[in-house]
Amino acid sequence: MICNILNISIQYELSDIKELTGSALNGKEGNHMKIKKCIGLLLAAVLTGGMLSGCGNSNTVSIVNVSYDPTRELYTEYNTIFAEHWKEQTGQDVEVIQSHGGSGKQALEVANGLEADVVTLALEYDVDAIQDAGLIDDGWVDEFPEDSSPYTSTIVFLVRKGNPKQIQDWDDLIREDVEVITPDPKSSGGACWNFLAALSYAKTVYKEETEQQDFMRKLYSRVSVMDSGARGATTTFVENKKGDVLVAWENEAITIQNSYAGEYEIVNPSVSILAQPSVAIVDDNADANGTQTVSERYLEYLYSDEAQRLIGVYGYRPSNQKILEEFSDVFDLNINLWSIDDFGGWDNAYETYFDDGALFDQIYNHS
Repeated sequence: MICNILNISIQYELSDIKELTGSALNGKEGNHMKIKKCIGLLLAAVLTGGMLSGCGNSNTVSIVNVSYDPTRELYTEYNTIFAEHWKEQTGQDVEVIQSHGGSGKQALEVANGLEADVVTLALEYDVDAIQDAGLIDDGWVDEFPEDSSPYTSTIVFLVRKGNPKQIQDWDDLIREDVEVITPDPKSSGGACWNFLAALSYAKTVYKEETEQQDFMRKLYSRVSVMDSGARGATTTFVENKKGDVLVAWENEAITIQNSYAGEYEIVNPSVSILAQPSVAIVDDNADANGTQTVSERYLEYLYSDEAQRLIGVYGYRPSNQKILEEFSDVFDLNINLWSIDDFGGWDNAYETYFDDGALFDQIYNHS
């Protein structure tokens, strides 16, 4: 018997499993979501050394959470506390299968058939892309509190011990002696936030649009490595020792600072942006899998006090303002934060800055 893995979270790249299972199923994907899930679980357990037993046990339910790069550690822990909560409430075991990568790439994979019961992605625009593919019901942004954003973050700088280049704000990143690491906004939601955070500074400092674009062009001319996702950029900076500064999610910078005690420092710029990752049920898949209820409870429990405190521990800003204040010694709550609304919302921002031929292409191709 296979596919009954109790109370554990398995992490693997579902897109790779899809390639392996696609030919075996001879294209009958829509006919056999549960078969794909069982095969995926089997392969994942082989890769991770997991123990398998009991495919189809009615006392166990499994869901797939497709997420973005830096949430790996958070959801490993969250899946454990949610499993305990679900067991207590229902008597049923739940397993959560994780997939991580650049948010834009993950959204495209789900839209193209990568099975997910829920998505927890870096930005609203990526969830909208899945909705546009017909997999998520209209009105998803209002399904959960705070525009379906159970946590927020912002964009900060991570520098090496002692801050050898004395980087203090965005204008230091355009100096010719500074090498910048940031991922590619064509594939990474975090990179889109990075771009907009820098542009928020440019719009604050420079009145003319030409000056703002010139600033952005100079900044991206200093980028030496542009990985496809935020975690890849972290690896480039931390493991491969490339660059002088990593433009990063605040939570990612906190994780690195805590993991490499004394080796890195966080610099909070004067201006940044309120980054609002989004969560949603992939309704078509959840309905087909019979997981609509558990998927809803899975995302809903992110707003519980227990989960909100866990979110703070992992460097994300809790949406619960009272709990956020408990972490005032962790987060700089005085940064001048712009929001996506300052850029006309995600549809307008994406069309203006990230679509093919938009501003990012113009400044980066001519850097």
